[in-house]
Amino acid sequence: MSKPSINSVKDALAFTDTNAVMVDLKFLDFLGTWQHLTLPAHRLDEDFFEEGLGFDGSSLRGWQPIHASDMQLRPDPTTARIDPFPREKTVSFIANIYDPITGKPYSRDPRYIAQKAQRYLEQTQIADTAYFGPEAEFFIFDEIRYDLEAHRSFYQVDSTEGAWNTGRDEGPNLGYKPGHKGGYFPVPPHDSFADLRTEIALTLEECGIPVDAHHHEVASGGQGEVGMRFDTMLEMADKLQWFKYIVKNVAHRHGKTVTFMPKPLHGDNGSGMHCHISLWKGGQPLFAGESYAGLSEQALQFTAGILEHAPSLTALTNPTTNSFKRLVPGYEAPAKLAYSSRNRSAAVRIPSYASSPKQRRIEFRTPDPSCNGYLAFAALLMAGLDGIERQLDPGDALDKDIYNLPPEELEQVPSVPADLESALQCLAEDHEYLLKGDVFTEDVIETWIDYKLENEIEPTRLRPTPLEFSMYFDI
Repeated sequence: MSKPSINSVKDALAFTDTNAVMVDLKFLDFLGTWQHLTLPAHRLDEDFFEEGLGFDGSSLRGWQPIHASDMQLRPDPTTARIDPFPREKTVSFIANIYDPITGKPYSRDPRYIAQKAQRYLEQTQIADTAYFGPEAEFFIFDEIRYDLEAHRSFYQVDSTEGAWNTGRDEGPNLGYKPGHKGGYFPVPPHDSFADLRTEIALTLEECGIPVDAHHHEVASGGQGEVGMRFDTMLEMADKLQWFKYIVKNVAHRHGKTVTFMPKPLHGDNGSGMHCHISLWKGGQPLFAGESYAGLSEQALQFTAGILEHAPSLTALTNPTTNSFKRLVPGYEAPAKLAYSSRNRSAAVRIPSYASSPKQRRIEFRTPDPSCNGYLAFAALLMAGLDGIERQLDPGDALDKDIYNLPPEELEQVPSVPADLESALQCLAEDHEYLLKGDVFTEDVIETWIDYKLENEIEPTRLRPTPLEFSMYFDI
């Protein structure tokens, strides 16, 4: 089933009247988590799309203070989809956030930032379309438990596929548990989640989100990937939210839980979100050419922009303290800022199986799925455009196994920041490229940095961990 063709408020009202008794309004908070509220479908009329619905912005992370908390949701009529999970027939809309006093879009609404990035792209006349294809990996677990108190803390995840369960009494234990780093592409019964991923893929397609393929990923413990077909930047950011929602809910109805946390298991591969990017203009691809690996000069300049700004980009594309536990050598995570054809050890890879000019693209491999897709995609676009506008040169490609370079050679290759605090410092020092066209604002950048420092960096810094007890208790 394809996404319905809805281009107006009247289309949206007719679609809702045919398909729903309830309407769900979904929107993204500043950090990247979907929120929602639900109302009877009969409340939806033409005025509702203009007048919206009020809510308390002070109760959402990184948004309004309590003394200026009134905010407004206005559904985007073109985003109507049948929601496959509620018991009653429900149509979901993605809503934009407005300030009810000024009547203008809210500057901290991530979707509005992505919309401004699209407008800026068009204003540059470099291109009119940016295509994104994120590969959001995830883990399917049977159980997750964690607790934090003054005198104790712990976490524990479990999976029927976990390599750590080969000796567990499962009455009977049948084996077939992929080993650490041994989960790439095995057939069932080793891949015990093939049917679940198929159900995820079919549910995505029922919601009008085309799927390329799905497969087990490298790590033990139920790591998987369901690949979505690429789309334009804003539509892809919308789809990424639907993707996370659908993956989690399909797993939940089978008694499983899903995490997009970048590094939930020690000693095994983490979950990345490699982003394939290309620019088009007038229906023609701009990244195909006669330069390195079949790229155009614009594609190389775009690549140079991403590599130059990558340290600050990671504050948005890898926005958690856990993100940087993935970006370490030895686990296929691209921590070194180089570009190369076919080379998965480089931060930017040029896929060599993209033989048609229409398939020519770059793949930025550093991001992970904990990011806010609207902010991450907008920032990547702005960094790449800055490279084109300034005609940056990415230098020579590094067609070597970066993980196994001699130490003296490895030191010459720039790296991503070592942790989130360093990435935030890079963002504080390098964000002028994000301010072009008023896409991001100083307020958005400052709020992002301050929130992360206060609510994530400082608590992580202050709390003792089990590892510290192991190292230091008997010191």
